[in-house]
Amino acid sequence: MPDDIESSFQAAIDAGQINGGVICATDTDGNFTYNQAFGERTLLSGEKRPQQLDDVIYLASATKIVTAIAALQCVDDGLLSLTGDLSTIAPELTNKQVLTGFSEDGETPLLEPANGPVTLEMLLTHSDGLNYYFLNPLIAQWREKFVEPTLHEGQKRNVEETFCYPLTFQPGKGWMYGPGLDWAGRIVERVTGLSLGERMQKRIFDPLDIHDAQFYPVSRDDLRERLVDLNPDDPDALGRAVVGIGDMNAHGRGDFGGHGLFMSAASFAKILHAVLVNDGTLLEPGTVDEMFQHRLGPEATESHQAALASPAGQFFRVGVDLETRCGFGLGGLLTLEDVDGWYGDRTLTWGGGMTLAWFIDRKNGLCGVGAPMAKVPLDMEVGATLKQVFRRDVYRKHAAWQKSQ
Repeated sequence: MPDDIESSFQAAIDAGQINGGVICATDTDGNFTYNQAFGERTLLSGEKRPQQLDDVIYLASATKIVTAIAALQCVDDGLLSLTGDLSTIAPELTNKQVLTGFSEDGETPLLEPANGPVTLEMLLTHSDGLNYYFLNPLIAQWREKFVEPTLHEGQKRNVEETFCYPLTFQPGKGWMYGPGLDWAGRIVERVTGLSLGERMQKRIFDPLDIHDAQFYPVSRDDLRERLVDLNPDDPDALGRAVVGIGDMNAHGRGDFGGHGLFMSAASFAKILHAVLVNDGTLLEPGTVDEMFQHRLGPEATESHQAALASPAGQFFRVGVDLETRCGFGLGGLLTLEDVDGWYGDRTLTWGGGMTLAWFIDRKNGLCGVGAPMAKVPLDMEVGATLKQVFRRDVYRKHAAWQKSQ
């Protein structure tokens, strides 16, 4: 596949591997911009329309950085602290025990009390002990025994019910990707008295003139007209153009801060740029600085490094080579050194599903989001390749622009 954005995305479209894509990138001052839409979207009617920059896409786990900002705003407002006691706000979370295994007959879970509290900082850095069941065999076993696996028609679960599992390690003593941001979103709701979507609209979206964001299900008529996922591949708009499947949205009730947000890539890029500029629009400047610091303790750092080197590590590294020193900031993977011709030291990055990637590079003054729009079934290898082309080629284009100035 070619290594420039235009040729690689068009080749994937021509080969029938993706439907299209949207890319938005900009520098700190807004002098360099790269905003492109590729391909077509097919409406439920069968009509084909060119992909547009303002088409509404599914963010999937890119929702997490927006939720992290919402939680940090509560810290700025004095409603929460990064290391404070959450027991009065979320007792179901702070009362969780640590699952260490099962009895020999597989019937009885072996649980031990948590040695310390789960904190907001742990929720934002995946060092809380919470795991997704599909990433941890013990949690999968626990879920199979104690959670009704099949919901009745129309039955949905909220965050507490969906992520009712025990912890898998002592809080702060390990690292594994999980639903910490979903819990953080619920905590934001409890301390503000608003739904997560309402709070984000008031404190994140309105200040940035964003009016096309909604948590699943997207119900606004004006957004459904532009909703990429409302098409023959995904008639219920579950988000399959990003994740390939949509079960998490289908079974959820309420706003899930770890995966439930839809908006245009252009709007999401506004959020990334606001963090890059750090002018106080969203957060206190010092709070943004804290986002870009490595936040894991020694034991969690060791666990994180092991996860990066594991078979699943390609997903946790989000395009960064294993040889590159990395940590974890408040909301994403954090590079801890310069990469020649690419990410600068302290670049914050993560993604969404299999086909969405974002980064904020304060050292080089650049941020961006790239979103190939997949066909179903999803070709994960093509998605991974196109995301990496986006990440790399945006830097080449930025360097060429700088040279031309």
